[in-house]
Amino acid sequence: MPYLYQDSKPRPAAHPGAARATHSSGKGYEQLKQECLRRGVLFEDSDFPACNSSLFFSENPPIPFVWKRPGDIVKDPKFILGGATRTDICQGDLGDCWLLAAIASLTLNEKTLARVVPLDQNFGPDYAGIFHFQFWQHNEWLDVVIDDRLPTFKGRLVFLHSAELNEFWSALLEKAYAKLNGSYESLKGGSTIEAMEDFTGGIGEMYDVKAAPDNFYEILEKALKKCSMVGCSIDTSSAAESEARTPFGLVKGHAYSVTGIEEVSYRGQQVRLIRIRNPWGQVEWNGPWSDNSAEWRSVSPAEHRRLSQAARDDGEFWMKFEDFKVHFDKVEICNLTPDALGDSTAHKWEVTIHQGSWVRGATAGGCRNFLETFWTNPQIKLHLTEKDDGQDECTFIAALMQKGRRKLKRLGAEMLTIGYSIYENPGRDGHLGKDFFRYHPSKARSKTYINLREVSHRFKLPPGDYILIPTTFEPHQEADFCLRIFSEKKAITEDLDEHVAIDLPEPLHPTPSPQETEEEKQFRALFEQISGKDMEISAEELEYVLNAVLKKTKNIKFKSLSLISCRNIISLMDTSGNGKMEFSEFKVFWEKMKKWISIFLQFDFDKSGSMSSYELRGALKAAGYQLNNYLLQLIVLRYSDEQFQIEFDDFLNCLIRLENASRVFQALSAKKKEFINLNIGE
Repeated sequence: MPYLYQDSKPRPAAHPGAARATHSSGKGYEQLKQECLRRGVLFEDSDFPACNSSLFFSENPPIPFVWKRPGDIVKDPKFILGGATRTDICQGDLGDCWLLAAIASLTLNEKTLARVVPLDQNFGPDYAGIFHFQFWQHNEWLDVVIDDRLPTFKGRLVFLHSAELNEFWSALLEKAYAKLNGSYESLKGGSTIEAMEDFTGGIGEMYDVKAAPDNFYEILEKALKKCSMVGCSIDTSSAAESEARTPFGLVKGHAYSVTGIEEVSYRGQQVRLIRIRNPWGQVEWNGPWSDNSAEWRSVSPAEHRRLSQAARDDGEFWMKFEDFKVHFDKVEICNLTPDALGDSTAHKWEVTIHQGSWVRGATAGGCRNFLETFWTNPQIKLHLTEKDDGQDECTFIAALMQKGRRKLKRLGAEMLTIGYSIYENPGRDGHLGKDFFRYHPSKARSKTYINLREVSHRFKLPPGDYILIPTTFEPHQEADFCLRIFSEKKAITEDLDEHVAIDLPEPLHPTPSPQETEEEKQFRALFEQISGKDMEISAEELEYVLNAVLKKTKNIKFKSLSLISCRNIISLMDTSGNGKMEFSEFKVFWEKMKKWISIFLQFDFDKSGSMSSYELRGALKAAGYQLNNYLLQLIVLRYSDEQFQIEFDDFLNCLIRLENASRVFQALSAKKKEFINLNIGE
């Protein structure tokens, strides 16, 4: 599907207080609710109906689901019962443990939870069957409304549910998130950090536990104290190991939440512990410091109370931090503010957002392995001006996110493999060309190319100007993206999308030459043969003339010109307005034609008779047209074929239309200037 290029000028970070209503009616939660109360009906969401399409897109439901409202499931439903806690999250028959782990982390921060789950909702007197939740999406907060019909089987909730059977906030939150992403099935499989970011608008960082820094315990401790959301998981070596249980009661390929980290006094020594939660609400670690382990018998009752330790099969357990590092492989941290893992000094981080697209044939150049197209990717200039306090370098986080891929699952879309490279700016403006990347190595880059929604990394670089290139791994892959730059000090960013400019030579006018060249004599003879004594030819006759000449040119391999091209040529060159071309006009056009043929051959690198659409930017610039990514994309969509190739006939039509457009623009500019001068004169 074509992705329209998006303006990627830097934008400020979104504010959660200004969540945008998303219902197709254009109405917000409160307005929809009041309408239902006035009419005495319960809300039914036409945007996410209670039917199979909201459940699955690739299969029929395996069991006959019945959609029921909470009041039809239990006698006394509650939205939140005794406060929203991590024990309210029990996984159902959907593979979305990554989402549930994020929800469990969400409950640890009351302020963040209240933003996502507005607490002024209930099943009281003003109940109308409508609820709403707020999520962050690509620098925008969205308010998602739903009705409260939930999928059940034999009177019980099928998917996410609370341990308390009459509490429904977590089940309704899961439904709202399913609506945001298109269906419940779209939530199968994912990364915990994806949901964490959607709940906070925060910035994610991933750690390989086996290669974590020496102060990893302190990093996690600081993260939890600053209300960052933390998840962890165990890698699998094959699909068969997914959700396989280890002898120690842990589950491979499964998303857990980190809910606490503490030191405990044990036999005269301080032992570092970490608390983990399984979103299943059961299946726990059975090694040292597990619920019923002998270690707890040597811990004072006061310490038991401080750590809220109890032997319950609720999915939550403590384990020794050293054992955690042995058994777990990945940790994901979502910082509510970028400085959450920095030093104890509070920082005000600068944030800029760039929205853009990789468009097949125009700006989807792939990674540096594909040099011929890599340079066509969007290029973003990063100007680091101020060093960190007491340091010689500038700290920033670059987070590249591909947009909307989960919602496109129903169309067969998967997460693309993405990453980015950072180069020192050579000191010139404008889009950098292929030769720059051929001879200059990157200064920094994302740790890896990976098929996650977002790739982020923290960098320290000397002050200066840099160019960041966001890419997919393979070329020709289309997607929208959002690039966020967080910097400790003021950093200026701008898209290197070139300004539109026209640099054409003064137009030639038909003038009689004192002596005709041999080429002109041949054209005159051909003209006389075709046109007769008036020496004027129609579009059909021009088609014959040009193709006859081009066939005799040895170094040209492209196909014949079309009648449409010849009509466009006459439209460009016809000064008399009679719809025909005079010989003097043809001579002027032929000079243009020779220049355009030369440019085309210059960029037809494989001499196949067609030019790669990725070379169009350079070819048009050689012809005098500097275009931005948006215009370039439109031209590629119009003139390239399915193999991203442009025939000479299409290249010619493109140049003719650009020259006609430039004449109109210049004429309007002249009129505007004349108008301004007249007003000044008055």
